[in-house]
Amino acid sequence: MTDEKHPSAGAKAYDAIKAMILDGRLKPSASYLETELADQIRVSRTPVREAALRLEREGLVVVRPRRGIQIVPVSTEDMAEIYQLLTVLEPLAAELAARRGLSEAELEAMERATQEMEAALAEGDLVSWAEADDIFHALLVQASGNRRLVEATGRYRTQVHRARMATLTMRPCPSSSTEDHRALLHCLRSGDAEGARRIHAAHRAAAGELLIALLAKHSLNNL
Repeated sequence: MTDEKHPSAGAKAYDAIKAMILDGRLKPSASYLETELADQIRVSRTPVREAALRLEREGLVVVRPRRGIQIVPVSTEDMAEIYQLLTVLEPLAAELAARRGLSEAELEAMERATQEMEAALAEGDLVSWAEADDIFHALLVQASGNRRLVEATGRYRTQVHRARMATLTMRPCPSSSTEDHRALLHCLRSGDAEGARRIHAAHRAAAGELLIALLAKHSLNNL
């Protein structure tokens, strides 16, 4: 039996491999054998195989029998398609969250993420800003109460993460993005469902346009 403090070997392998994909240690389009990944993570091959199947369902890898896993690259075209979906799905989540009403614990968690974003910008720490931003978006979708919406957007946000991190220092200071989160939080507190949807739709559309423009400008087509 496992708990959060003592995760299973499969969970450990999943977290480790996913982290290596997201931070670029495992390269796009490259293939890795189960044995070499198991050695790096210090687990047996079985947890690596379990983790690989889970990551394949999330669209991050392709499992190749007897050849290990291949890291799925993300292209500019992929990002355009993903943002088309996120620009519909996440505003829906914002609307649902505002309609159902958030608990104090949910509001406090989103407030904390927003404050962390603001503090990170004040210090010029874009990596911490991006981490807090990811947390905010995850909390927002969870607050919708729609499990399938959580699963769908979670998969797409993970795929976006590599592109966002690759372009983090290329983009203008994301102060307006942070201000959008503050405005959205106000709508969620007041139960303004239409305002929440409108603000977040504009936020996601602007983020997608900026990211795709940066990928095209810098010819980043294999992330």
